Amino acid sequence: MGSNALLENKRIVLGVSGGIAAYKVATVCSRLVQAGALVEVVLTEAAQKFITPLTFQALTHRPVYTDLWHIPEGENIPHIALADAADLLLIAPATANTLGKIANGLADNLLTAIALATPAPILLAPAMESDMWHHPATQANVEKLRRWGLTVVGPAAGRLASGAMGLGRMVEPDEIVGMVQVVLARLGDLAGQKVVVTAGGTREPIDPVRFVSNNSSGKMGYALAEVARNRGA
Repeated sequence: MGSNALLENKRIVLGVSGGIAAYKVATVCSRLVQAGALVEVVLTEAAQKFITPLTFQALTHRPVYTDLWHIPEGENIPHIALADAADLLLIAPATANTLGKIANGLADNLLTAIALATPAPILLAPAMESDMWHHPATQANVEKLRRWGLTVVGPAAGRLASGAMGLGRMVEPDEIVGMVQVVLARLGDLAGQKVVVTAGGTREPIDPVRFVSNNSSGKMGYALAEVARNRGA
């Protein structure tokens, strides 16, 4: 994935909570970095059971944050600094535990403290067993978060960590990266505007037999549509 105008120099705080899907988030992180984003990674204590800080440090070439109480000398309080600097907070995987904490205003770790403190848009990519996803408590928490304006992508259906088939898989990395772009685009100067772009060759009749046409590929139209999308249309 090459540089992307919508992601370039955007500061994305990537929060990883404790689920087996955490290993797939390394790919999400890599895609965002390749697109030009500045990615700050926050791992919960449970996430570190599945993937190490070193993995993300190698991908981002930046420090990885794990501790709410660790304040390096001469630096600002991490959860406030990260919350204020973020253009977007992405939590993937978002476990039932993390969803419940955010929905109920709990800030007992660095990631949930950032979630409560940030003015930036928040994107959640849930991942859990199917019965946990369908539990009334989880559904109530997700509905509350959506009402508050948080964006939820997934989960998807498929084989889960238990081996069972059901709804609860984290969506694939490319879909998460695509949704990051959608959420960031909502902040653009064309947000809320509808743009119609026509692309490709045209045929204008002269009479029932003859017409005037051109060999347009439509690439300019597609490029204009992409720019409009990236600016929020």
